[in-house]
Amino acid sequence: MKKAFLYKTAMGEVGLAEKDGALTNLFIAGTVLPAEYILEETPLLNEAYNQLEQYLSAKRRTFELPFAPEGTAFEQRVWQALLSIPFGQVRTYSQIAQQIGSPKAARAVGRANSKNPISVFIPCHRVIGSDGSLTGYAGGLKIKEFLLRLEGAL
Repeated sequence: MKKAFLYKTAMGEVGLAEKDGALTNLFIAGTVLPAEYILEETPLLNEAYNQLEQYLSAKRRTFELPFAPEGTAFEQRVWQALLSIPFGQVRTYSQIAQQIGSPKAARAVGRANSKNPISVFIPCHRVIGSDGSLTGYAGGLKIKEFLLRLEGAL
């Protein structure tokens, strides 16, 4: 059963969702929760919110939560690679493509990045263009810039 709850954060209102005891989604401000979610706070969602608040107030650098993002095998490989980017550092789409053994798949990495259902927790904001530009972010470039500044990467 999918459960979700809404929280107010420095990024605006967010929705956190879980299924079977693992975090599955972070819905950024303005996103409507899908109908299949029951609006209910759970201990896991509360803990995810607490860790997110600690991160947003510069008191946490990593998350200690079970994740279960839904996606293709390729997307899963990309998201695993994102988890290896240290706090305060960035990588390019090309570097992630090379890391996962698909050196010509930078654009596909970009698409997988855009489909990351647990952004911030799986740090897709740490991926930038090869020219150093802040390319697309599902939560908007202002939030991407905010997160990278928070981490000291800008």
